[in-house]
Amino acid sequence: MSDSEIPLVRAPLRALTGVAIESVGSYVPERVVTNAELASLGCDPEWILRRTGIRERRYAPAEMSTSDLATIAARRCLEKSGFDPREIDLVVVGTFTADATMPSTACLVQHQLGLRAAAMDVQAACAGFFYALVTGMQYVATGCSRAALVVGADCNSRIVNPSDVQTYPLFGDGAGAVLLTRGTDRQGLVSYTMGADGSGYELLYCPMGGSRMPLTSAGVEQGLHFLKMDGRPVFKWAVRMLVASIGDVLNQSGLTVGDVDRFVLHQANIRILDAAAKELGIDPAKLVVNLDRYGNTSSGSIPLALDECVADGRIRAGSHIVLSGFGGGLAWGTGLLRW
Repeated sequence: MSDSEIPLVRAPLRALTGVAIESVGSYVPERVVTNAELASLGCDPEWILRRTGIRERRYAPAEMSTSDLATIAARRCLEKSGFDPREIDLVVVGTFTADATMPSTACLVQHQLGLRAAAMDVQAACAGFFYALVTGMQYVATGCSRAALVVGADCNSRIVNPSDVQTYPLFGDGAGAVLLTRGTDRQGLVSYTMGADGSGYELLYCPMGGSRMPLTSAGVEQGLHFLKMDGRPVFKWAVRMLVASIGDVLNQSGLTVGDVDRFVLHQANIRILDAAAKELGIDPAKLVVNLDRYGNTSSGSIPLALDECVADGRIRAGSHIVLSGFGGGLAWGTGLLRW
């Protein structure tokens, strides 16, 4: 599929208020992998920085899995909240690098935290956190959950091919978590849109490991279990999707680009963020960027950025924040959140 064939689907706009983000937490592994370290694999350090904006990323040690990343981020989130963990009745984890095909990573997080809660995964690739966030918010808003723990986590270093010099340098490992509780009618997603376009699934996918192509030794030798991405059409689609969806949610909410305090967008590539920001007229000072230090952490990227912004005061009560996650599926979710 060429980029000219990717339709720009416009999804319905909705609101989801009455939900508050009580606290945020995040975690990245200790191991820092610089661009220079990837030169031995045939990757050009200067090309990586120039084309992506990434200087370094984090890799989890062999004994650490996605559930471990998620659990640490969630524990930090709960410690900041002062909330009684016994009150948490739902755990939703957005991830596409689950510990195993079964059970869900969320069940492992629930167990490690000692919670008595329902638990489930949401798989929407790099849009996973946004999908998980809306899922958790729906439960809280309708009274089906008193307190929901929503986590975005991915251990990307396990599913990217070291011989793919254009894709391998993009990804890192990380996790972030938010605790959702009932809030005022002014809190939550003032406007949001979620969508998917499965016609673009081959642009960003893992061919082997599911029911269509079960794992085999021959397939592993061919690298079919690794992520595959056609970067150029995904890049162009992402920019168009960001411009359109951000414009839609702002128009629906009655706010302008200038009214937004922070733009927390999926940290895929600095050129995607800069291109969308330029077309929308976003003040660069309001565009949150941390991919230079972490790379693309998939479902972890938005909550990681949120945690940093809350910690240094860039996000506070009453702030208007635009969130947008996008990636394989193709799937996306964009919303205007009032903190």
